[in-house]
Amino acid sequence: MHGSSTLGAQKILTTHSVASVVYNNISKQKELRANNRFKAGDIIIPFSAGETLIEPTYLTVQTGENEHITLVPEFLQYTNHSCRPTVFFDTTNMVLLALRDIEIMEELTFFYPSTELNMSDSFDCFCGESECLTHIKGAAFMSIDILAKYRLTDFINSKIHIKKQPKD
Repeated sequence: MHGSSTLGAQKILTTHSVASVVYNNISKQKELRANNRFKAGDIIIPFSAGETLIEPTYLTVQTGENEHITLVPEFLQYTNHSCRPTVFFDTTNMVLLALRDIEIMEELTFFYPSTELNMSDSFDCFCGESECLTHIKGAAFMSIDILAKYRLTDFINSKIHIKKQPKD
C-alpha cells in the first residue's frame, strides 16, 4: 500500500504489512517504523535474498564468506543502525526478530556489525543512545568485549570466535 501522510516531523512514504517507510524531516533520512506492537522475541517478518553479491554494499546484509544479500521485502532496506537496536536480522532462519518490546511507530533499527564483518562504508554514528559507539566499521574492527553485548548472526559469531558462557 502506498500513500503519504504526515506525522509531526515525519512523513509516511509507504505502508507495508508490519512497518511503514517514513521520511524524517529532522534527520533527512528514511526510517522504518513499526505498524504494530511486538514483544521481545517475536518474529516480525520473514525475509529472503533478492540478489547475492560477493562484495558488501550499503544495502546488503552478509550471510556468508563473500556472500551479501539484498533484502526481500525491499522495504527492510530502511532498517537503520542503532547502538541500541530494536531488531535482529537472523540470517540463519531468515527472519527479522524483535530484540525487545517495540511500540507502534517506534523505529526498527539493527546493529550493523551484527551482520557485517567488513562494511562497504564506515560511518559516524549519531544514534543518540547512551551506549553509542560513535564510529561503526563492522564486526572485524570491534573488540570482543563490545561485540559480546550484542546478538550477532551465526556467520559473524563464527568469524570472531566469541565463546558464549553457558548460563547456570
